Amino acid sequence: MNTDRLQTIVSRVKKNLRVTKVVATRSVKTQRGDFFVGFSAAYDSVQDDQGAFPDADLTVDTDETLDSAMTVEEARVAHVLLSMEASISAWRAVHAEGIISEKEFNDRKAAIKRSHAAALSTVLNNNASQAVNGASENVG
Repeated sequence: MNTDRLQTIVSRVKKNLRVTKVVATRSVKTQRGDFFVGFSAAYDSVQDDQGAFPDADLTVDTDETLDSAMTVEEARVAHVLLSMEASISAWRAVHAEGIISEKEFNDRKAAIKRSHAAALSTVLNNNASQAVNGASENVG
């Protein structure tokens, strides 16, 4: 396959790709046990994995699915936010068991929020840079 055709296909797929679910898991290992948290979030989504339900109504309109799904950029943002919640929840479980103090939990939570704010900024800045670079490549 030539590179021009491949680039065209990749561009078309990226433009039309929609995400309906984001998953984030965290575990905290301590001397007194392991604490695991898993979150799965659907974004205003139509559940479209009917393969598990043979009698399911298969009349979900493709436009309906696309309208209620995230772009890849939105999915990246959603993943950072969901990852932050999973991390905080894992440490909350450790705190609830009395393994760390309230202060330690609050310190961890603040650090998690700072690092995820930085990650969110990076995701958004990278997406903005890609948009600018993509636009400039299409000019001329």
